[in-house]
Amino acid sequence: MIGHAFMGAAHSQAWRVAPRFFDLPLRPVMSVLCGRDAERTAAAAERLGWAEAVTDWKSVLDRDDVHVVDICTPGDTHAEIAVAALDAGKHVLCEKPMANSVAEAVAMAEAAHRAAQRGVRAMVGFSYRRVPALGLARDLVAQGRLGRIHHVRAQYLQDWIVDPAAPLSWRLDKEKAGSGALGDIGAHIVDAAQFVLGDTISEVMGTLVTFVPERPLAVSHSGLSGTASDRTGPVTVDDAALFLARFAGGALGSFEATRFANGRKNALRIEINGSAGSLAFDFEDMNVLQFFDGTEDSAVAGFRRIVVTEPEHPYVGAWWPAGHGLGYEHAFTHQAVDFVRAVAAGTDPAPTFDDGLRVQRVLAAVEASAESGTWQQV
Repeated sequence: MIGHAFMGAAHSQAWRVAPRFFDLPLRPVMSVLCGRDAERTAAAAERLGWAEAVTDWKSVLDRDDVHVVDICTPGDTHAEIAVAALDAGKHVLCEKPMANSVAEAVAMAEAAHRAAQRGVRAMVGFSYRRVPALGLARDLVAQGRLGRIHHVRAQYLQDWIVDPAAPLSWRLDKEKAGSGALGDIGAHIVDAAQFVLGDTISEVMGTLVTFVPERPLAVSHSGLSGTASDRTGPVTVDDAALFLARFAGGALGSFEATRFANGRKNALRIEINGSAGSLAFDFEDMNVLQFFDGTEDSAVAGFRRIVVTEPEHPYVGAWWPAGHGLGYEHAFTHQAVDFVRAVAAGTDPAPTFDDGLRVQRVLAAVEASAESGTWQQV
């Protein structure tokens, strides 16, 4: 695994837990962790369960005991590491957003196609796909329970930088992050909407806003928080993104991604309205899916609160008795499970690098629309 901060910890837990709860055809062995600072990387390897720590990511590509490279670094390094790893014959799991530009994402997708011809697989880490309630939502749409889809409303609301004194992290630096709220959390709702609908966004019109253009430079970081210095630097990404979307199948979408929604901690929300019904999901109540069956008698019809913890729900049967909820970390475990099973079966794990490229094209179209003030084709 390359990188060991917030996402590195989440992925490490997934690799540790997956073979202990799920019957896997292959057993992950956590061989080596790579980071820039030798002392911090060694401490992280000990804490997270990795056998060894190194500081040169290129060195792991020559090792016979490394079959998978898991990329948990900032977006500016994804393309270089992923292409090199795939060309070296390593399966790759790469955190989202897949890249910082369409050009980088194209190079990664092309590398994935070359690798697939040799049986080497690649996947993007859109972990929210693995939340059981969103898996159930996709099943209901695929079964036609919502009829023809008319509307999609998607939001990802956080508040971790609403304080203008919050320090300047790499996520606020365009060179490292590619974009701000748009790519960091907007990418998740783009993928979630396309995943649940089984449809793709074809056209967008959007706007981007930066509320706090300058922040204190960071002395240190831990997760999404940090310690500020007395010096400041420019914020070079968006703080909030809003855009309208048209789907290839005819649905109309509205998307909002912001890290300035005071009081909202991790509110990934999606509501879908169709000719025969509706559904609604909010990650802050992640074990629940709201479903409205428009074919029922109107005298008794209403949104039904489904607690998605039954054994027949996606992934749930491997965990606890019915009614015992799952948490944020479980989606990463499910991601590892799907990845391992696909590699063992010799199939492409979803979402593929082509899926990641499709999301990247949507993000780029939103940026182009924000600059031009016009609708943009994806």
